[in-house]
Amino acid sequence: MGFFNQLFGSLFKKPDAPALTAEQIDQIQASFAKVQPIAGIAAEIFYARLFTIAPEVQPLFKGEPGSPEMAEQGKKLMATLAVVVNGLKDLDAIAPTAAALAQRHVEYGVKPEHYDKVGEALLFTLEKGLGDAFTPELKAGWASAYGVLAGAMISAAYPGYRRKAA
Repeated sequence: MGFFNQLFGSLFKKPDAPALTAEQIDQIQASFAKVQPIAGIAAEIFYARLFTIAPEVQPLFKGEPGSPEMAEQGKKLMATLAVVVNGLKDLDAIAPTAAALAQRHVEYGVKPEHYDKVGEALLFTLEKGLGDAFTPELKAGWASAYGVLAGAMISAAYPGYRRKAA
């Protein structure tokens, strides 16, 4: 098990919760492949939901929903998700990218508490995009994968930060 997996593999999980299984990773990757053809729409859904549940983050972005700036931001979001989803079987390979992204987000004004809202918006988007194919099991896998990524990013950007217990 690599450094990234050791450090972040169990973040934000209950002590008895298992790590992502190979089957969950395969399901996440297969489901993301179904979202990629509608990437632009998925990004619009994501940001609309994010700005609804966390309006305080909208000023952190250039442009209004539907603007060319937000369309470009949506492309960046989907490209980043693709890197992460494709790297789930080797988290060490994506660790430097995740850490650099997290540190850039601090410069944009992102706070640790924003990560939960982003996760909520992501799950909402996947549910809307995948419909009935977004099963409770798939949702749990995505939530776990996002928890690992968010935990790694928060740790990289805010050393010493401790999440409040749920």
